[in-house]
Amino acid sequence: MSKKNKRSKNSRHHDPLAARIRQADQADRHILYERAVQCVESEIDMVDETFLNLRGRQARTLREDFCGTANTSCEWVRRRADNLAWGVDLDEEVLGWGRKHNLGSLTEEAMDRIQLLHADVLNVDTPAMDVVLAMNFSYWIFRTREALRGYFSRIRECLVDDGVLFLDFYGGYEAMREMEEETDHDDFIYVWDQNRYNPITGEMNCQIHFKFPDGSQMKQAFTYDWRLWTLPEVRELLEEAGFSRVLVHWEGTDEKTQEGDGVFTATELGEADAAFICYLSAEK
Repeated sequence: MSKKNKRSKNSRHHDPLAARIRQADQADRHILYERAVQCVESEIDMVDETFLNLRGRQARTLREDFCGTANTSCEWVRRRADNLAWGVDLDEEVLGWGRKHNLGSLTEEAMDRIQLLHADVLNVDTPAMDVVLAMNFSYWIFRTREALRGYFSRIRECLVDDGVLFLDFYGGYEAMREMEEETDHDDFIYVWDQNRYNPITGEMNCQIHFKFPDGSQMKQAFTYDWRLWTLPEVRELLEEAGFSRVLVHWEGTDEKTQEGDGVFTATELGEADAAFICYLSAEK
């Protein structure tokens, strides 16, 4: 709220400036995104535990492609004192925000163990990694089989001999609908907008909006133009890129709530849900 809203009730009701200040104008879209979309603690739990189970050792080095505000990379260096992270993104503005707000909240020692790179994930130069992440469906910007396979091949080259690439994925028959879904977060509403979908090419435009209690809105806070891939396609392309084994980690169901329980297990049998989110691991 603005400073003017901290005045007495009488002065607030008669202040025309306060009436014109919208909550949407005061909100920070990156903070809203991290609150509504990300749960980096759970994500790193899954990556850390799965790598240990697959490789019999703890991962130490992690590269976060399309890192945005580098929220996940910061969580990685917080986990263990010898963890190292590299975040890669083409958007200088969002990297700057991440440096100020996320890296800025780390201890000086932890900050020294993370590097943010303003670069293209296809040709960035980083050390060989234990883990590479491409989360929040960011790799869907590659809209052809050739382009996506090329990205996967490049990442395979960037991994150590027993390294693992982790991806997330969403699907289900509702993924192809042009629809809006609202989620209430008490002081704002998160709106996921599947604005346009072309079933012939698979091209899709998705947007994120935010609504606020005063009736104001932040429209198109984020916009994505990508291809809606299917799980079989992504798995095939990973295998064609040379990965030795590709696993799908499917979320279990809580018996009481019948909602996802946050536990992801490798399986070859999924449920035909209207909407689902899963992870993939691809071993070099």
